[in-house]
Amino acid sequence: MTPEGKVKERVKRLFKKYGVYYHMPVQNGMGAPSLDFIACVNGWYLGVETKAGNKQPTPRQWATIEAIVKSNGQCFVVNEKGGLEELEKWLREKTT
Repeated sequence: MTPEGKVKERVKRLFKKYGVYYHMPVQNGMGAPSLDFIACVNGWYLGVETKAGNKQPTPRQWATIEAIVKSNGQCFVVNEKGGLEELEKWLREKTT
């Protein structure tokens, strides 16, 4: 499994723990860009972008994040160095 794949597995485990509906869009160059995970948590629209190491989203991914946030959705960037704890804290708040 790739380093990014391991990060994705951690996010999936967290989503399962909190009973989150999610899907992972397959990007093929057609249509609007998306993030690695799109989820719904008690009516909240959530996007999560995962990265290996300490990498950050590309400019196109940042534009997608900004569009989601501008529409009152929530986004998280999770990599091997951070982000998972913040995501879990947010999920705990939204699911309890």
